[in-house]
Amino acid sequence: MARCYNFSAGPAVLPVDALKDAQAQLLDYEGTGMSIMESSHRGKAYSEVHEEAILNIRELMEIPEEYSVLFVQGGASMQFAMIPMNFMGEGQTADYINSGAWAKKAIKEGKNLGNVNIAADCGSDIPTRMPVADELSLTEGAAYLHCTSNETISGAQMKVFPATDAPLICDMSSDILSRKVDVSKFGMIYAGAQKNLGPAGVGIVILRKDLAERCPENVPTILKYSTHIDGNSMFNTCPCFTIYMIMLVTRWIKKEGRDNIFSQNVEKAGRLYAAIDGSDFYRGTALPEFRSDMNVTFRLPTEELEALLIKEADAAGLKGLKGHRSVGGLRASIYNAFPPEGVDALVAFMKDFEARNG
Repeated sequence: MARCYNFSAGPAVLPVDALKDAQAQLLDYEGTGMSIMESSHRGKAYSEVHEEAILNIRELMEIPEEYSVLFVQGGASMQFAMIPMNFMGEGQTADYINSGAWAKKAIKEGKNLGNVNIAADCGSDIPTRMPVADELSLTEGAAYLHCTSNETISGAQMKVFPATDAPLICDMSSDILSRKVDVSKFGMIYAGAQKNLGPAGVGIVILRKDLAERCPENVPTILKYSTHIDGNSMFNTCPCFTIYMIMLVTRWIKKEGRDNIFSQNVEKAGRLYAAIDGSDFYRGTALPEFRSDMNVTFRLPTEELEALLIKEADAAGLKGLKGHRSVGGLRASIYNAFPPEGVDALVAFMKDFEARNG
């Protein structure tokens, strides 16, 4: 059976090489006589997987020594609650940027646990966008400033990160390791794995170690970052197979060349946006200066035409193009592992569809 072109926003496309490696080792990992899924998370075979996954992320993101790389279950959604639990001290205020649907979810959890200042709000703007520097209204002595680097639903991406005296905490779930980022500018970066790094089941946390010391004593043990630092992300049984896949995916990025992947991401998005801009039939939903390289969102003249395109594209092996249920339209997610020829196939299909229905 031929593989389709998978434009899904997450769980998302994985590198074929990584999938083939997992397939070859599924029943017998490295001569152990068992799958890595069956191996003890305390055993030698899995420990080597765990350490390689961490080292690969460190190398690819050029993470300084004063940061820990953690695997925490619950994805990014768990982090929405853990962040204010650990870092928002009594009487403190945390700043949040509302840039869209995922930022709003983080803000909701922050408000459940303490004082939140909305430092900038463009979450409902149409066309979609990110805030600019002069819109920010920051709190003096804020516990932290939280931002979302890429709004998967709206297709808007933060091209320049905000400057702040408070620790900058960023949800990079849908664009982590898709472009060069200076980790030292952040107090914490976190991401769900299921878009650019592997399958669903774990959140990646890159945390400056000194921040973990801020956590109040009454936070439950498993919800303290210090617990996961001290236990090297193995305080409890970790999602071994998901982390194994992260190891394979990051190994693939190293083989392909990190900077080559980064350049390819810009080129893929550019070809798709050029097709949208070169037509009166398609319309991008994000302002051009904030367009995401990961999630390309667009509309057609009518919802009926959108439904027809999605149906015909699916039959042609171009799957997962339906936009999020909250906004409709179409969304092509083209993460690191998405092949350039898939973008070319979509562009050709869009031109043919317009010729028949425009």
